[in-house]
Amino acid sequence: MAEQTDTPKTARLSVRPLARLFPYITRYPHLVVGALVFLLLAAVTTLTLPMAVRRMIDHGFSAQDAGFINTYFSMLAAIAIMLALASACRYYFVITLGERVVSDIRRDVFDHVTQLSAAFYDANRSGEIVSRLTADTTQIKSTVGATASLALRNTILCIGAGVMMFITSPKLSALVLVAIPVIVFPMVGFGRKVRKRSRLAQDSLAEAMTFAGEAIGATRTVQAFNTEARARTRFSQAVEAAFSAARQSILARSILTGFAIAMAFGSVVAVLWYGAQSVLSGELSPGTLGQFLLYSVFAAGSLGALSEVWGELSQAAGAAERLSELLDEVPEIRAPQAPKPLPSPAIGDIRFDDVHFAYPSRPDTSALTGASFHVRPGETVAVVGASGAGKSTLFSLILRFYDTSAGTVLVDNVDVREADPADVRSRIALVPQDVTIFAGSVGDNIAFGRSDASQADIEAAAEAAQAHEFIMALDQGYDTPVGERGITLSGGQRQRVAIARAILRDAPILLLDEATSALDAENEKLVQKALEGLMLDRTTIVIAHRLATVLRADRILVMDKGRIVEEGTHAELVARGGLYARLARLQFEHGAEALTSDAALTLESTAGK
Repeated sequence: MAEQTDTPKTARLSVRPLARLFPYITRYPHLVVGALVFLLLAAVTTLTLPMAVRRMIDHGFSAQDAGFINTYFSMLAAIAIMLALASACRYYFVITLGERVVSDIRRDVFDHVTQLSAAFYDANRSGEIVSRLTADTTQIKSTVGATASLALRNTILCIGAGVMMFITSPKLSALVLVAIPVIVFPMVGFGRKVRKRSRLAQDSLAEAMTFAGEAIGATRTVQAFNTEARARTRFSQAVEAAFSAARQSILARSILTGFAIAMAFGSVVAVLWYGAQSVLSGELSPGTLGQFLLYSVFAAGSLGALSEVWGELSQAAGAAERLSELLDEVPEIRAPQAPKPLPSPAIGDIRFDDVHFAYPSRPDTSALTGASFHVRPGETVAVVGASGAGKSTLFSLILRFYDTSAGTVLVDNVDVREADPADVRSRIALVPQDVTIFAGSVGDNIAFGRSDASQADIEAAAEAAQAHEFIMALDQGYDTPVGERGITLSGGQRQRVAIARAILRDAPILLLDEATSALDAENEKLVQKALEGLMLDRTTIVIAHRLATVLRADRILVMDKGRIVEEGTHAELVARGGLYARLARLQFEHGAEALTSDAALTLESTAGK
C-alpha cells in the first residue's frame, strides 16, 4: 500500500483522484448551491468595477460634475458592501462544506479499515493508516473548502474578465490570446511534478508520524533500555526526510507559481503598451483603456492564482489517492453473498478437518499442517506446545481472521467460510494473552463486547472475574480512566478486566489464550475458580504453557511445528512419555509449576522409566 509513490499510474493521474470526492460533495446540495450562488455574486460584483471606472475617466472630473461623481462613488460603496456580504456568505458555505465532507470521509475510511482482514494489518502499519486519516484528510478539507472556492472564484473571474476584455477591445484581446498557450502548457507539465513530489512528501511525513506513534506508545520501554537518544535520532532522520521531500514539492510549486505570474503580467504589460499607443492615435479612449487594464489585471491575477491553486489541488490529489487506496482495499475475509445461517440456539461445536494454513505474509512457512480435531459441546480442551507450534493460529482460524489454505474449520457444523464472520464471532468470547485495554473507563472496557450491558451486569462480571475489589479501590471506581492501553493498571488487573469482558459477553464458546499468565499465585487461584464456573456448559479451548492450568481439561492437544502430535488426558499423555511428558517433566524439575501431588508422583514415575 505504501510503496506506490512513484508508479507510472500516479504520474498520469493528474487531479483525477479528486473525482472521488464528488459523491461526498453532492450529499449536501444546499451547501453547494449556497456556495456557488454567493461565489457567482462576488465574481459578478467584482467585474462591474472596471465599467464604473471607465465612465468616470471618460466623463472627466470638474466642479460641475460633483453630483455625478458622488453618485458613482455611492454605487461603488454599495458594490463594496455587496462584495463583502457575498464573500462572507461564500466563506461560510464553502468552509462548512469542507468540514462536512472531510468528516464523512474520515468516518467512511475508518469504517472500512475496521472491516479489513488481519492479513492487511500484517502487511501495513497502523501508524501509516492513522496518518492517512489525519494528515491526508486535513489536506482534503483545505481543498474542498478554501482551495476549491479560490479555484472556482478565480476561474469565474478569469473567464468573466476575458469576456469583458473582448467586449471592451477585441483587437487588444486578440493579442492576449497569443500569450495563453505560453502560460498554460508549462503549468500542466509543472503540475505533474508538483503532484508527484507532493505524494512523496505525504508518504515521508506518514513514515515519520508512524515511528513517532510507535515510540510514544512505548515510551517506558524506550526509557527502560536507555534508547531515548536512538529514538530521537531516528525520528529526526525521518523528519528531515519528510522536510526534504516537502521542500522539493514547495520548490516545484514555487517555480510553477512564479512562471505563471511572470508570464501573465508580462503579457499584460506588452498588451497595455500597445493599448497606450492606440490611445495616443485616438483609436481608444482613456476610459476604455483603463477598463481593459483592470480586466487584464483581473484575468492575469486570477490566472496566476490558479497556478498556485493548481499546485494545492495536485497536493490534495495525492492525499485523495492515498485515501482511495484504503477505500479500495477489498477485505479478504468477508461474508459470502448468501451466508449460511448458524443453528439457533448455538451448539458450541468446533471441528478442524485436515487444516493446512500459512500466513499471507509468510506463504512459504506452514503454520498448520493437517490439523484435525473435534471439540464437542460443553467440552474443555487444552492446547499445549512450544512457542510457534501453531496454538494461537487455531484461534485465528476459528474466529476467521484468516481462511485456511486447505481443509475446513466448522463452528456448529457450518464451514466458517460459508457463514457471516460476524455471526461466527458473536458466539465466541476471547481472552487473549496480549490483553487490549482501551483509553476509557474500567466499566467501558468491561462492557466493550456488549454495548447494552447495565451497570449491574458489568459489576457482576467483574465480581466473577475477581476484579470488583480492585476496581472499587480505584479513585472513581468503575468510572476510573485507565489511560492509553490501560497503562495505569497492572498486568494482572488488565487480564482480569479482559476476563470480565469475556464473562459479560456470555458466549457459548470460550477461547482462553494464557488467560491467567499475568496473575500471581493467589489471584490465579481465584480467577481459575471463576473461569471454572464460567466454563460450565460452555465449549472451551485453553492455550497454556503452564501445565497446572490444563490439568482439569477433558482432553489435551499437543502441538509441534504446526501438527497435532499427541492427544489425551494429562495422565494418559504423561504415561506415554512423549512430548507432553517431556514438557511436564521439564516444568516439574525446574519448579516452574506447582503440580498436584498425584501429578508429581506420576511425573516421578515417568522420569524413572
